Amino acid sequence: MNSWLVARWYADAPAPLLLRPLASLYGRIAAQRRLRLQARAQRLGVPVIVVGNIAVGGTGKTPLVIWLVERLRAWGWRPGVVSRGYGGKPPQRPYLVRADGDPRACGDEPLLIARRGGVPVVVDPDRVAAARQLLRAGEVDVIVSDDGLQHYRLARDLEIGVVDARRGLGNGALLPAGPLREPPARLRELDLVVVNGEGWSDVSLRPLRMRLLAGEAVSGSGERRALSAFAGRRVHAVAGIGHPQRFFETLRAAGIEVIEHAFADHHRFRPQDLAFADTLPLMMTEKDAVKCAGFFGADWWVLPVSAHFDAADERRVRESVERLRTDR
Repeated sequence: MNSWLVARWYADAPAPLLLRPLASLYGRIAAQRRLRLQARAQRLGVPVIVVGNIAVGGTGKTPLVIWLVERLRAWGWRPGVVSRGYGGKPPQRPYLVRADGDPRACGDEPLLIARRGGVPVVVDPDRVAAARQLLRAGEVDVIVSDDGLQHYRLARDLEIGVVDARRGLGNGALLPAGPLREPPARLRELDLVVVNGEGWSDVSLRPLRMRLLAGEAVSGSGERRALSAFAGRRVHAVAGIGHPQRFFETLRAAGIEVIEHAFADHHRFRPQDLAFADTLPLMMTEKDAVKCAGFFGADWWVLPVSAHFDAADERRVRESVERLRTDR
């Protein structure tokens, strides 16, 4: 049922007629919830930057968060990140994520942000509680809320929305008739709209264009190889992310023959999930690899990706961030 719905959401067809009344109800409830939470939104004494999206599924938020915290440090800030910690079961909440932590406790994306971003990360569905813990835990002067666009109880100073260019906004309908958590007009309220990849765009939004560039593939032993070294070879490609096809297409663009293994987003891998009956190499995303540390195979490879912007778009992000110093 889920696969059928997703296919309908992003097909060149109107929203399913039977689901439109539910979408209307969802929209009214979401709008009322937003007003209720905004009325008691809490400020914490440091700027808050929210990165999120209005569509469900993978859009490239995590690479953008990692890029943003790296840039914030370079621009003289001391960033920290709060996240829901989806899929994790921490021993207590709020929970401070360690770079060598267990994804079963904190979730895969927060652990990846802590490792790649090199910043303190706290997880808790209550973003206000997570932010307060982050401020208590270290010297942080700006908070980035990962996937926090709809968490309105935490007041924000800068909102950044991400749209996947290949899929856009689908049929433009709200859940469950379409993929949207909020109406398309919500994008016009954001400070910055980032479009990941080439395809969908709305020039009236003055979108920033983000590209995800693959780095060298890294084996469990730390060996590094250019992706081109796998050209012409067959590999098992494993992706438990919001939009697995993006990963598979990256490999195919490098001339690799891909055997696709798509799993649900945040899938908790077990050794038997990846026990294929041959000796072909296996390649997976960083987000998936953090959950396979205890049984990583000899010929398994991780493909890291990094967000990139052109100079003009990066300058726009910096200008928006620098205004936070003077607006408070």
